[in-house]
Amino acid sequence: MNIGRGLSEIPSHLKDVQQKHKETLRVQTETLRVNTILTKEKVKIFQLVNLYTELTVISTVRDRTLVEHELLARGRDHEEWRKKHLRRELEKIRTDQLFQSSFSRRKSKSGSSAAVSGVAGIGKTTMVQKIVHDWATGKVYPHFQFVFSFRFRDLNAINCRINLRNLILDLYPYFGNILGELWKNPEGLLFTFDGLDEFKDSINFADNRRNTEPQYMCTDPEDWCEVSDIVYSLLQHKLLPGCSVLVTSRPTALHLLEKAEISVWAEILGFVGEERKEYFNKFFEDQSVAAAVFNHVEENEILYTMCYNPSYYWILCLSLGPFFTQRERKQQRVPKTITQLYSYYIYNILKNHGREIESPRDVLLKIGEMAFTGVSKKKIVFRNGDLIKYNLQPSQFLSGFMMELLERDDSAQSVVYTFPHLTIQEFVAALAQFLSPYPGNIRKLLSEAHNKEDGRFEIFLRFVVGLSSSQSARPLEEFLGPLLHQTICGVIDWVKEKVEGQIGKTERETGKRNLLNTFHYLFESQNKTLARVTVRSVETLTFSELRLTPIDCAVLSHVIGLCDTIKHLNLGGCSIRCEGLQRLGTVVHKCQVLRLAGNQLEDSGVKLLSAALRNPDCKIQTLELWYNGLTASCANDLSSALSTNRSLTVLNLGNNKLGDSGMKLLFTALRNPDCKIQELRLDDVGLTDSCTEDLVSALSTNRSLTDLNLGSNSFTDRSVPALRSLILTRRSLERIC
Repeated sequence: MNIGRGLSEIPSHLKDVQQKHKETLRVQTETLRVNTILTKEKVKIFQLVNLYTELTVISTVRDRTLVEHELLARGRDHEEWRKKHLRRELEKIRTDQLFQSSFSRRKSKSGSSAAVSGVAGIGKTTMVQKIVHDWATGKVYPHFQFVFSFRFRDLNAINCRINLRNLILDLYPYFGNILGELWKNPEGLLFTFDGLDEFKDSINFADNRRNTEPQYMCTDPEDWCEVSDIVYSLLQHKLLPGCSVLVTSRPTALHLLEKAEISVWAEILGFVGEERKEYFNKFFEDQSVAAAVFNHVEENEILYTMCYNPSYYWILCLSLGPFFTQRERKQQRVPKTITQLYSYYIYNILKNHGREIESPRDVLLKIGEMAFTGVSKKKIVFRNGDLIKYNLQPSQFLSGFMMELLERDDSAQSVVYTFPHLTIQEFVAALAQFLSPYPGNIRKLLSEAHNKEDGRFEIFLRFVVGLSSSQSARPLEEFLGPLLHQTICGVIDWVKEKVEGQIGKTERETGKRNLLNTFHYLFESQNKTLARVTVRSVETLTFSELRLTPIDCAVLSHVIGLCDTIKHLNLGGCSIRCEGLQRLGTVVHKCQVLRLAGNQLEDSGVKLLSAALRNPDCKIQTLELWYNGLTASCANDLSSALSTNRSLTVLNLGNNKLGDSGMKLLFTALRNPDCKIQELRLDDVGLTDSCTEDLVSALSTNRSLTDLNLGSNSFTDRSVPALRSLILTRRSLERIC
């Protein structure tokens, strides 16, 4: 409302054109065309307003120096972003706020520019479509009299000099000769440019020639120049100063805008929290199916992590939906791992399009070999030359796996090919290893890929190991025939060798990370016998100071759950928090020593631990919980668990803020004659003189405690006599600090 104040009313002779323009944009943007290559339709059309789910956009752009795989990196950080947003450390921007001055980092009197970044498939194009649609229907940005929307992919087709007037008239010819009227009020104009990373021309905002040499300058809508000069001049407010510009880009091209006159920087995080559930509800007409699919995904941390990205959502919904809508699909076969999910993804393509070619196995092998070369060289765009090299012909079947995109180089327009997502490329590359009649040395290939330090093969390797599982291979074998047994055996032997070689080598961070990666292989394989054989002699697992995601914790839970030998689990400083502990909650009771210091589990985490301590099969003898953000709110659960537990002998609660009220509840548990605790560390937990009487009473009753640490609490001289008396009367208390 504040933005709209003081704007002049649009001249009457422009109102008719404005209404026609709004109607044109409304029609152009009201539907959403989505490639659904898993079905016979291939393209599905939705009403935008019915499917669109608001994405989380934050007013910052983070460091882009990432060496990890995109899916893993985002999964590792996404929950942290959500928490920061809840704590108001990250400010969320609605799409109707992108030009608000409160979000501007750079003030400009000549206009406003906003840059929105986001990874592939996160929804940048759909967001721009929604903004244009909402403007056309009068829902947002009423102060903009006209909005002009361009895609860099379309601008690539222009191979001659052009001016802004003709650029607009090519798309919206009904503006005729009235554009000159629009130039008089640039404050009422918004230009959107989607997909900077797809632009064939370079725009260097640090290049001073654009400001000094006439051939690069574009200061008038009638000036004939290159498309890149027009975009540059609009963003730098040299052309139509006062207008607003929105540009979107993948992070890979974001550096091009570092020197640009950008007022608002923003990043699309994707779906966070309830937005994920909302998308499932909109995707499935049957809400019972939507609920069933969402519940399955939510229970599987690996699948749930994928849900931040709309592209992954399509894979999840299209692959999982049939399991909850078709009676012949048995519920126990619903995919549990990412490999199983992608197996059904390919299965559905084969089911709908496999009859279009003579030998799906041969064609898929060639596609997979090309995909593997791409993974090796970090290549995601393939040209006709690549297809010829691998003896592939454009076909309906091929388009089921690869998207065709138009690209323009200096000479002509051509078609290029890309997989719908990098993970699909990696899966097909992994599948190819099992289709070749000449397997080669699969163990050597896997070892070389495993030793790459830039993470490019991380998901590929998980897919390869996952495909060695009969449960993952079964749906594919229906159309491709049996996967090569020799390769399967080689993969299993390689995994066994890796796990056994890395057990015990966890002194350094690299050793811990390598062992964790091999545990991920065990999880993807779902081979219980392999897991038991490889971890059968392990008594200690140490991942201290290695940051673990909820996915990592789910994998550890899987491994520990299959092995009865692990006695010592050290996850100190792993930042697992409550979400990670929730994944481990069903197995931690099996360990004798459980070190969880410095994880910020908070009170909700202790509630989960208390359930493990109450388990009648609990074997936990040592529990370290110092520096975990605990307060008096968790004391009742912990006290209840300690009153029934018969295994715990060492408990460290230091550096938490339990306070007198919380500790009084715990002292009640200590008075229980069956309490077995021998060592108790309560340094810096917020004790004062007011709890001295309860402490003395508890310790006078308890006969098992021999070691007590009360350091760094707020006792005064008033407590000294009572504590001294306790020491004198409790001869069994060998050490008190």
